[in-house]
Amino acid sequence: MVVVLTFFLRRASGKYLYLCQMISIEVFTFNPFEENTYVLYTEREAMIVDPGCYEPGEQQALRDFVRRKNVRVTAVLNTHCHIDHVLGNFFACAAFQAPLRIHPVEEQLLRAVRAYAPNYGFHQYQEKLPDSFFLPNEKLQLGTTELDILFVPGHAPGHVAFYNRAQRWVIGGDVLFHRSIGRTDLPGGNLDTLVQSIHSQLFTLPDEVVVYPGHGPATTVGEEKKFNPFCALSPTAS
Repeated sequence: MVVVLTFFLRRASGKYLYLCQMISIEVFTFNPFEENTYVLYTEREAMIVDPGCYEPGEQQALRDFVRRKNVRVTAVLNTHCHIDHVLGNFFACAAFQAPLRIHPVEEQLLRAVRAYAPNYGFHQYQEKLPDSFFLPNEKLQLGTTELDILFVPGHAPGHVAFYNRAQRWVIGGDVLFHRSIGRTDLPGGNLDTLVQSIHSQLFTLPDEVVVYPGHGPATTVGEEKKFNPFCALSPTAS
């Protein structure tokens, strides 16, 4: 799937002035957990979010796409560091010579993956530790567009989401799904914290904002506010 948006500025004459090519999104579904890996890219640069590519064919698919678009990968980002979202960290960082960035609270979870990966059958997992951490109030820059970093713990203690305010979409990781939410029975998970994160960070965004989750199809903030059985707002609250 590719999403391409271009912004224009309307002049007083009624004509439109081309401003810039905005961020496009390519999604891959990788590994047995059917995890969504996102490539955010402009004409020249890209960021990879949650590379879950483990098998050689998955890794080649990601490499081929980046080569075909002829973009430079400026960073590999993790929304959180559960195994299904980090299986391809080492490959992506090495293949594209890009730094890995995570929330500092997630480092402990990332370091733990090496110990339990064989239990899930991932005997060839290669650890990649972070090169830097997200800073408080930091915004990511891709091309001419800024991405807000939203702190949304609950599924994982240092979970973040990446919000494109200009184009009205958010890469949400495993916080909010189509008619569901992330599990909270893993280390560091907490249901009350997760629902609070959804209500305070995601449900305060415009209803038309598209949510690209870590698993399954995209949805919108408005849809989940109304119909999500785990976290929908009551009519009086909305």
